[in-house]
Amino acid sequence: MKRSKTSKAWMREHLNDTYVQQARAAGYRARAAYKLLEIDEKDKLIRPGMVVVDLGAAPGSWSQVAAQKVGDNGRVIALDLLEVLGMPRVTFIQGDFQDLAVLRQLESTLDGRPVDLVLSDMAPNVSGIGAADQARSIGLCELALDFAVQNLTPGGNFLVKVFQGSGFDAFRRAMQAAFRSVVVRKPAASRDRSSEVYLLGLGVKSAD
Repeated sequence: MKRSKTSKAWMREHLNDTYVQQARAAGYRARAAYKLLEIDEKDKLIRPGMVVVDLGAAPGSWSQVAAQKVGDNGRVIALDLLEVLGMPRVTFIQGDFQDLAVLRQLESTLDGRPVDLVLSDMAPNVSGIGAADQARSIGLCELALDFAVQNLTPGGNFLVKVFQGSGFDAFRRAMQAAFRSVVVRKPAASRDRSSEVYLLGLGVKSAD
């Protein structure tokens, strides 16, 4: 099939992207690694020995970063609808996070261990209908927030990708109710034209 002008332009931009080139040179699976690296450098989220859950992990660059930083005494549990090729110190679960059975499998894998950090880079499959896509995106964020609140150790943190638009302010308020502080991060590797930002919830509040 002949490529459209739009797809050719995207491919040109992708191949010339500094972060794509850096990711290849460093062995990361995607340029998204640099989003997490920048946020972690600023906020010191990932430390040796931590238990980290990575939601929406494919192709695995965030899990790579997390696994490097938690070290041999830490653990990363990654989940995605798409397959993620194996890597050291990462346990991968393939399935839909919206499926209760998959969520139960994730909780079973944790085996009662409290989670220090929940990462969510999840995004829905795009339909092209803006309002519907935004609603699905916020829905995934809400599910990730609920998981984080239920499973984080006291004082644990939550980093989630959110697209600005309908539902964004309400979701940020929900995070503010659940965490001691919530900050917005827009790493340099996040393209300017993208409406994505990352909300970072610091210090989950006690359930009581």
